[in-house]
Amino acid sequence: MRFALRREPRGIALIIVMIVITVLGILAGGFASAMRIETKLARNTSFENELEWIGRSGVEFARYLLVEHMNVVNEPWDSLNQKWAGGPLGTNDVLELLSLDNNRLGAGYFSVKIIDLERKFNINGINDGNAYIFEKGLSLIGVDPAESAIIKDSLLDWIDRNDEPHFYGAETDDYLSAPNTGFPPYVAKNGLIDDLGELLFVRGVTPEMCRRTGSESSSSGRDHTFSGSGAGFGLFDLFTTMSSGAININTAPTQVLQLFPGIDANLAQGIIMLRAGWDGVDGTEDDVPYKSVGELINVPGMVPQFVQQLQGLLRTRSLTYEVHVEARIDQYTRRYSAVVRRNASNPRDVQTLLFHWE
Repeated sequence: MRFALRREPRGIALIIVMIVITVLGILAGGFASAMRIETKLARNTSFENELEWIGRSGVEFARYLLVEHMNVVNEPWDSLNQKWAGGPLGTNDVLELLSLDNNRLGAGYFSVKIIDLERKFNINGINDGNAYIFEKGLSLIGVDPAESAIIKDSLLDWIDRNDEPHFYGAETDDYLSAPNTGFPPYVAKNGLIDDLGELLFVRGVTPEMCRRTGSESSSSGRDHTFSGSGAGFGLFDLFTTMSSGAININTAPTQVLQLFPGIDANLAQGIIMLRAGWDGVDGTEDDVPYKSVGELINVPGMVPQFVQQLQGLLRTRSLTYEVHVEARIDQYTRRYSAVVRRNASNPRDVQTLLFHWE
């Protein structure tokens, strides 16, 4: 017993030393991890200015490509098989050397994606005379007709500049007393929509109506997630806040084409198949872009009177583009977006309307 008693303090001391060493090891590891994070953040911050300028350079690159494109394809149409859209056609010696991906600039790289916004309908163009277009969009994503009437009238109230509600609509008094779920009381905008996210403030609109499922985010021309009726697309896929107002029949998807009177799913698919050429795939060498809206008469099942009605709503040229730039230095990446606009009277004049960090 005396031997055990003499050894006990030494055993306790050993345990205490081991605990101290373990605690110090954990603290040291935590400190090292924190320092690595701090160092990474510091390096990342030091790259901020460079990344922004690389991003801005990517936008300038896109503008240059859109201008140079006019020197190659000096025709009144834009389509998905052209260089700006990542297609194989419309290249000369200059454009052939340009790539949309992994362009070296100083210590970094940038990649560019250009999306025309004329492939969607400008939601700010919705009014009492053409509100059927918005109603058709709601129907396509599976919204019940009773809900659709409320949403349509409320959208008209949100955009118009007065406080007089439409029959099923909502104005400031309604939103102050009963705002949409998830928001504090707010006032009606009574003005144009700046960002599609504003739709969530419109009476009856839910996040599920806006977004589509399983797609990577691409703003205005972005893909979003939709988990509503199973339609596979949402309001963000059909509408934009910035465009010339007419739809480019060479770039619009089937769902957008169906917004217009007389065009059902079969006819919309026929429009796309005719422009896609023999392989039935948009953006390839055998595409046959429409050179005028009148050529829609060649689509099987198209009625001449529909073509006449659609003349003011459709076009073959795009004027507004969303530019997405990924800027990269080492493993540090920033994504930027811009909207550029082609001057209708001078297509070689492409101006930047906005630029922001995603």
